[in-house]
Amino acid sequence: MSSAAPVPAPRQRGIPPLLARLVDDAALFPPGNATMPDAVRLHLEGRTGERAGVLGLFLCPASRLPELITELIKAKPVKPVALSLVIDTGLGGVPKALSIVESRPELLALRMVEMPAPSDVDDVWLERVSEFVPEDVVRVIEPRRGGAEWLDGIQRVVEHGSWPKLRCGGLSAQNFPSIDEVTDFLAVINDGGASFKATAGLHNAVRHTDPKTGFTHHGFLNLLVATARMQAGGSKDDVRAALAMTDGAALAEEALALSDQAQHAARSVFASYGSCSLTDPVHDLEQLGLL
Repeated sequence: MSSAAPVPAPRQRGIPPLLARLVDDAALFPPGNATMPDAVRLHLEGRTGERAGVLGLFLCPASRLPELITELIKAKPVKPVALSLVIDTGLGGVPKALSIVESRPELLALRMVEMPAPSDVDDVWLERVSEFVPEDVVRVIEPRRGGAEWLDGIQRVVEHGSWPKLRCGGLSAQNFPSIDEVTDFLAVINDGGASFKATAGLHNAVRHTDPKTGFTHHGFLNLLVATARMQAGGSKDDVRAALAMTDGAALAEEALALSDQAQHAARSVFASYGSCSLTDPVHDLEQLGLL
């Protein structure tokens, strides 16, 4: 198993353990598509803002590392930016990308490497990932969703000691998994005693339908509560019900009732998710009385 375990979420600046470092900064990715100067500026501002305790890692594609370093040299951060490196150059590009990061320790601290898996998530490919990524860096792998093969791939990733990634949305309806698919994913995670990361589509805390696109989005608070129920021994029906809830007040009430131990347990499983905005999730959490 990987030695890179989730860091226990602290209680700081009024941030409960359930929400600490929950939101990874994916400003560079769709639908935000921020410019590198704007993404770096807003991330550094977020690190010192009132809700800094909610902010997690900065996500950057491997292909854009030179841009990131250029902007950080200008910004002169007080401490290195905690980085999740998203591999968009193929597995063979990992060593070069890691070398670039390691050459600038005053600017970047590598915490995570994320990558899509090939259609067949086999042991040979997973071993190559282990060879390339240092043991103290979290490996996050995203098998392609769909059918039993997807769940088999999730299982292999778990057995490999990496974190599976759950994609919760995107630019088309096909990118949004059903409640049953998310429930099945969580069951595999639970059976394997694993952690996972989520990405895309989780723009708001509570499940809702976007009036512009007609897409029904999962809520990140739904996913947190569903994970907490699963950790507490809840059935698949309990998990499905949490994922399906659209009553934000009821979700917030259940989240507020969780003990610190239950909050830490939930976050040891649902480690973080990527969002192109920190403002939107913080606004929702404030409105629900969770911050």
